[in-house]
Amino acid sequence: MHDIKWIREHPEELDRGLARRGAEPMAARILALDEQRRAKIHEAETLKAEANAAAKAIGRAKAMGDEAEFARLRAEVARKKAELAELERAAREADQALRDLLLTIPNLPLPDVPDGKDENDNVEIRRWGTPRDFDFEPREHYEIAGAARGMDFATAARLSGSRFVILSGGVARIHRALAQFMLDVHVNENGLTETWTPVLVRDEAMIGTGQLPKFAEDSYQTTNGWWLIPTAEVTLTNMVAGQTLDAADLPRRLVAHTECFRSEAGSAGKDTAGMLRQHQFEKVEMVSITHPDLSLEEHARMTRLAEDILERLGLPYRTVVLCTGDMGFGAQKTHDIEVWLPGQGKYREISSVSVCGEFQARRMNARFRPEDGGRPAYVHTLNGSGLAVGRTLIAVLENGQEADGSVTLPAALHPYLGGKTRLLADGTLG
Repeated sequence: MHDIKWIREHPEELDRGLARRGAEPMAARILALDEQRRAKIHEAETLKAEANAAAKAIGRAKAMGDEAEFARLRAEVARKKAELAELERAAREADQALRDLLLTIPNLPLPDVPDGKDENDNVEIRRWGTPRDFDFEPREHYEIAGAARGMDFATAARLSGSRFVILSGGVARIHRALAQFMLDVHVNENGLTETWTPVLVRDEAMIGTGQLPKFAEDSYQTTNGWWLIPTAEVTLTNMVAGQTLDAADLPRRLVAHTECFRSEAGSAGKDTAGMLRQHQFEKVEMVSITHPDLSLEEHARMTRLAEDILERLGLPYRTVVLCTGDMGFGAQKTHDIEVWLPGQGKYREISSVSVCGEFQARRMNARFRPEDGGRPAYVHTLNGSGLAVGRTLIAVLENGQEADGSVTLPAALHPYLGGKTRLLADGTLG
């Protein structure tokens, strides 16, 4: 959320930032609402002062025995109190209207984010690995014999509908091994704190990280009002909501492996085959809460952690910086890491690592105390996949596939699979 004081002083800068994202100018509308709110508050404060003065005059009239003046003043105070209640109600409504509007306005891109309309304008910044040269036509993950035996889309559709899958046998074990491998690397080597969180949250948590109010249709809500998290970013980031941390406690680096749930609103017809786009999936999510001066450095660090997982698995990837038109709502800058999928013959997103500045912290009211004893300031928040487990499974299967329908598995996974090195064509590990 944006600071209304900053908008008053920099309305043109707000509109320029929104224009870079392809959004309409909002400064004039915001400032008009702000002026209405401030006018109502001023009127209420003025009337309250008048009512207090009249109340004191009542006592003086009573002491002097002036019954007529006493009665007049009592009536005046009663009238002013009624007017004051109405003004305070109007002020609260104006304040809420301003907050509601501010909650719908996206974060502004950093100056070095490339301008553009969509994913075609994203800028590649590096590549790692060379896509394998197959001596046969590579298949998509759900067409590989060994993988297909462990992926049951038909039964999942009968149970839950489209965009669900049941994993079994060797494929299920590889999926589990991937999540365990990612967690072990992040916790044991990268210094992240392993965290286990709920997957059901209240409105306030979804508002805090920016999923609400604007993107309610993208998530699932239960009949009693809880929301199923679209990513552990929601829970991990909101762990500091309403808190004032000590600067010495920053950065806080967290990681969690959770189920995630997305309605995929607006994705009809996209990636309908296989596991690439599901309503329920698993992610290993990284979140950092940092000092403002160090958030860009932390962004580079988190990107590197996600890339390292792919390198350990021997999966070719490229890293791109998203253009202004392709960034998420709460991001100032985003690196997408795209893994090579030979079955599709293209790179596909497997992680997004974003720095949000103080945008989420303002929504959550999350601050820190500077070491020099200055006034509390907002923390900066960052989030990134480290990695999406299902998509990593897809990449492992497609990059390691063999002509006979088996899959050669990355060496990094062998210890998590009891020393097994291959997914055989019959769906078992060998």
